[in-house]
Amino acid sequence: MQTRGGKILLYGYGNPGRGDDGLGPALIAELERLGTESATLESNYQLSVEDAAEVAAHPTVIFIDADTAGAGPFRFERVIPERTISFSSHSIAPGAVVALAQQLFGKHADAYLLAIRGYEFDEFNESLSYLARENLGEALEFVTRALQERRFDEYLKQYGIDCGCSISADAQ
Repeated sequence: MQTRGGKILLYGYGNPGRGDDGLGPALIAELERLGTESATLESNYQLSVEDAAEVAAHPTVIFIDADTAGAGPFRFERVIPERTISFSSHSIAPGAVVALAQQLFGKHADAYLLAIRGYEFDEFNESLSYLARENLGEALEFVTRALQERRFDEYLKQYGIDCGCSISADAQ
């Protein structure tokens, strides 16, 4: 199955003041710099219940966040709607946002998570570690190509849940 037509929502989240936690917003900033007409670009420190309206307005959404563990450079996986939602001052999970879009607006977006491997999260600084910047480059290449091809379900099969590979060498 290919992703439905229409604009794709790319939503990067994380705190740029916490080092590699800012990988999601950093990817969105790179895409804004390059310019894209096939996607709506959004970023914030965290996901909130209000984001369900934005998700409902798009047939496909890719949430982009930093990953604290696992293989680099990133992992790509399907987001499953989570109907159990706890409200707090902290963010909610991508699956909860997708479930809210379904419950409140009757919209069923194809949803994915691109989790970019980061390494330095403990100190307050507004820069990415060297390895995180390398992973960001790999993720940018992946997203740029994915926006053109729109074969997200094939990427799930091709790369598995832990990508750990460069699409430039393996997928051409």
